[in-house]
Amino acid sequence: MLIRVTPDELDTAEAIQAVGSPAAGAINVFLGVVRDNNLGRKVQYLEYDAYPSMAEKVMRQLAEEATERFALEDCAVLHRTGRLEIGEASLLIAVTCGHRAASFEAGHWLVNEIKKKVPVWKKEVWEDGEAWVEGPESLGLQQAPASMR
Repeated sequence: MLIRVTPDELDTAEAIQAVGSPAAGAINVFLGVVRDNNLGRKVQYLEYDAYPSMAEKVMRQLAEEATERFALEDCAVLHRTGRLEIGEASLLIAVTCGHRAASFEAGHWLVNEIKKKVPVWKKEVWEDGEAWVEGPESLGLQQAPASMR
C-alpha cells in the first residue's frame, strides 16, 4: 500500500506499478487537479499544507477500510503539498480489484472520505485575495446560498 504526503510532483506510473496485481481485472486512477476557477473567481494557484505524519496515518486507515469494504487488491493514496499551479495534480488515488464497478466505487468513496477526514488544508489564491477553503467548497460542492448559512 503506497501512502504519501509530499511536496514532489505526483507520479501516476509509480502508483499504478505499486498497486498492480495479476488478480486485478481493474486499475482505477483518479487525479484531482488544480482548476482555474472556483465559485465565480479566477484561481491563480493553490497552496496545500498538511501535518504529514497525521495525514498519512488517516490516509492509510481510509485505504485499509476501502480495501476491506470494496475487496481491493491494493490501493495507493498520494497528496501533494506546497504551491500548485493550474493543471497540476494535488491528489492521486489508484485502486486495483477484480472488477471495474468496485474500482469506481472505491475511488469515489476514497476521494470523499479523504476530503472529509485527512488533515490537509487548501488555500486558493486569486488576483484580488486569498482564502483557506473549507466546507462544501473543499468537497467540490457549490456553496449554500447566504440564506442557508
